[in-house]
Amino acid sequence: MTSSQLREGGSRVQGGCDAYIYPVIYITKTYISTQVETHSKMGSSLWTFLIWLSLVSVSFAAIPRKPVDVPFGRNYVPTWAFDHIKYFNGGSEIQLHLDKYTGTGFQSKGSYLFGHFSMYIKMVPGDSAGTVTAFYLSSQNAEHDEIDFEFLGNRTGQPYILQTNVFTGGKGDREQRIYLWFDPTQAYHRYSILWNLYLIIFYVDDVPIRVFKNSNDLGVKFPFNQPMKIYNSLWNADDWATRGGLDKTDWSKAPFIASYKGFHIDGCEASVNAKFCDTQGKRWWDQPEFRDLDAAQWQRLKWVRQKYTIYNYCSDRKRYPQQPPECIRDRDI
Repeated sequence: MTSSQLREGGSRVQGGCDAYIYPVIYITKTYISTQVETHSKMGSSLWTFLIWLSLVSVSFAAIPRKPVDVPFGRNYVPTWAFDHIKYFNGGSEIQLHLDKYTGTGFQSKGSYLFGHFSMYIKMVPGDSAGTVTAFYLSSQNAEHDEIDFEFLGNRTGQPYILQTNVFTGGKGDREQRIYLWFDPTQAYHRYSILWNLYLIIFYVDDVPIRVFKNSNDLGVKFPFNQPMKIYNSLWNADDWATRGGLDKTDWSKAPFIASYKGFHIDGCEASVNAKFCDTQGKRWWDQPEFRDLDAAQWQRLKWVRQKYTIYNYCSDRKRYPQQPPECIRDRDI
């Protein structure tokens, strides 16, 4: 992706999620309070109001269950450069180190066909240009499926860029890039993927930043029959990661360190040859309330789109003169 593409969408807009959420909650409470007073004055039945209130409550977000934090060794194993992984607090927290010789990474012990996967990550601080911190799911064959979080480093004082992508049948090119509304190097934040037969949701903390729905009926492949492992890595990608490769990694700042904890996996474990999940429809992340975003979640996603999105493949007419068919369904136009 070129630096001109990266700059599409304008500059970073200041503000935070709390500044957005608070008025919505306040207005909702005020509206409910007003309805109570109005119904009381009109003498409407209590049952009428309770039915109305139940309908209002349905519109609130169905957020994923709280992740269960477990030590690294419960779900993961190192994959390369073992000496570049440092362990703390009995393995409940680890650090990945990148130097001019090598990066490092780890992967899940099992393969999964659908589920909820999350990780608390604190990004490389300071001058991180050229580095990529990755958290992703991927199958293991030529026409692979993949669900990506990639955090692209930047020069000191410049914001991190979060890139997401979805590969299906070996085809990707569905990049979206956003700025975050906080400094991801100062504290841990939770990054999560919810994947079921109906959609994929990318979350930053509890904020949905992207939805990729099952549009198989539109001729768009969806990952549904290839079990995936979860991977995390820190590596050098200064040929493309920062301003299209213009900013190179400054090795005098090495080692570059990314920190991880949480290591939550709640998925349908399967062998790599499995074609379906034997608990289909029985897990919490597979229930009807997780087959789409609700009104409140769509509003949060809209907030991310309007204030923090800097590149979206759905609006890139140079790459896609004809809009990809899934973009309308995913509300990415």
